[in-house]
Amino acid sequence: MRRLRQLAERTPASRERYVDLLRALAITMVVLGHWAVAVIGRDAGGQPTGRSALTDLPWLYPFTWPAQVMPIFFLVGGYANAASLTRHRDRAGEVTGWLLDRGARLLRPTTALLVVLVTGAVVARAAGVEAPMVRTVVWFASIPLWFLAAYLVVVPLTPLTYALHRRFGLAVPLVLATLVAVGDVGRAVGPAELALPNYLFGWLAVHQLGFAWYEARRPDRQDDRAPRSAGPSRPGGVRSRRLPLSRRAGWTALLGGLAATVLLTGVGPYPVAMLNMPGERLDNAAPPSLALLTLTTAQLGLILLLRDRAERWLHRTRPWQAVIAVNAVVLTIFLWHLSAAVLLVGALDAVGLLPTPPAGSAAWLAWRVPWVLMLTVVLAVLVAVFGPVEARAGRRRTDRRRPGDADRRRAGGWATARTALVAAGFAAVVYALVVNAVTPKSAPEPLGMPVPALVAYLAGAGTLRLLRSGWGNRG
Repeated sequence: MRRLRQLAERTPASRERYVDLLRALAITMVVLGHWAVAVIGRDAGGQPTGRSALTDLPWLYPFTWPAQVMPIFFLVGGYANAASLTRHRDRAGEVTGWLLDRGARLLRPTTALLVVLVTGAVVARAAGVEAPMVRTVVWFASIPLWFLAAYLVVVPLTPLTYALHRRFGLAVPLVLATLVAVGDVGRAVGPAELALPNYLFGWLAVHQLGFAWYEARRPDRQDDRAPRSAGPSRPGGVRSRRLPLSRRAGWTALLGGLAATVLLTGVGPYPVAMLNMPGERLDNAAPPSLALLTLTTAQLGLILLLRDRAERWLHRTRPWQAVIAVNAVVLTIFLWHLSAAVLLVGALDAVGLLPTPPAGSAAWLAWRVPWVLMLTVVLAVLVAVFGPVEARAGRRRTDRRRPGDADRRRAGGWATARTALVAAGFAAVVYALVVNAVTPKSAPEPLGMPVPALVAYLAGAGTLRLLRSGWGNRG
C-alpha cells in the first residue's frame, strides 16, 4: 500500500488516467466473460472438457457487443504507445531501444507462462498422461496468446504507423477500414484468402485511433520529427491528427456506430455475435470485420461520453491506487485466467466435486456465482506468484547512455544489425504464437506446444532479452 501511495502521488497531473482505467476494466470483462460462459462437460473417456456456452444460448449474442473489448485494448495501446514513443524520442532514445522496452513488458510474463506450461507437460508425460490430453490442456491455457500475437505485430509497426498518422491523420484508419471491407467481400464471395490481412488491418485501424486520442491530449506544439509538409494539426476533417473529444463527437460516434452495426448485422450479412462462433460464414472477430469496426466506433463514443466524469473520479486517491495496482499485473491476470480454470477443474475433479450441468440450465446458472468466486481465489494466488515477473519487467530501461554514444554507434554497422535482430526477434515470437494457436488442440504434442513453435519463441525472446541487456553495445 505504501508503494501504491507513492506511485499515486508521483502521477503527473497531465496523465490521462482514464486510459489506465479502460485497460483494467477491459481485462476484468475478458476474465469474467470467459469464466461466466464456460461449460464443463466430459468426453467419451470421462475426462473433463470445457467450451463456451454461447453456441447453445443464442439469446446471449447481443450481450457480446459490450463484452467484445479487444478493440479497447488496441485503442488504449495506441494511446500508450504514442505517448511512450514520444517521451523516448524526447530523450534522444533510439527506436530499437523503445521496441526492446515495450517487448520486455509483454514477453517476460508470457515466457513465465510458457515455461510453466511446458514444464507441466513434461511432468504429465512422465506420469503417463497421453500426448493429446497434454496438448488439450496446454492449448486451452494458452488461448490468451492469440491476442498477444496480434499485438506483437502492431507494436513494432508503431514508429511507422505513428508517422503515417502525423502525416495523414484520421484518413489512415478510414483507409484501413476500407481494406477490411474488401477482405470481408473476399470471405463472402471469394477468394477467402483476401480476408487474411484483416488480422492486421482491423487492429491497426483501432490502434490508429489511439494515436488520435493522444494527439488530442498532448501539448499544442509542432513535432520536429513530423514531415514539414504535414503542417499543423487541424481541428476537423479526415486528415486531422486529433480525435474530437466533445460530447457531441461522443454522441455522434455512439449513435452512428450503433446504427451501422445494427444494419450490418440485421440487414447485412454479418452475424450478431461479436465473438468467435463456430459455423458462421463471416466471423466478426477472427479476423476483425467491418461490423466489429462499426461497433468499435460506438464503444469509442461511449468512452468519450464517460471520460470527464471518470477522470474526476480517478483523481481521488483510492480509485487511482486500485487502477495502478491492477495495471501493474494486468498482463499476468490476462495470461493466467484460463490456467486458473484448468487448475480448479482438475482439483474439483480429483475430489469428485466437479459439477457438469448443461448450458443454460438452472443448475448451470446457479453454479456461476461459486464458480467465479473460486476462480478468483485461484487466480489471485497465481497473480501473487507470477505478478512480480511483470512488475519487474518495466523497471529497467534501455538507451540510458551518455550523449554522443548513439551517434558513435550509428557510424558503424551495429545499429543496422541491431535493428534487424530486433525485427527478427519479434517475428520469431509472433511465428511461435501463431503456430501454437493454429495447431489442433488434440495434436499429439509431447511438450504441449509444437516443438518448432517453442524453439522459435525461445530464440526470439532470448534475442530480445540479450539486446535489452546491452549485449553488443560494448566493444
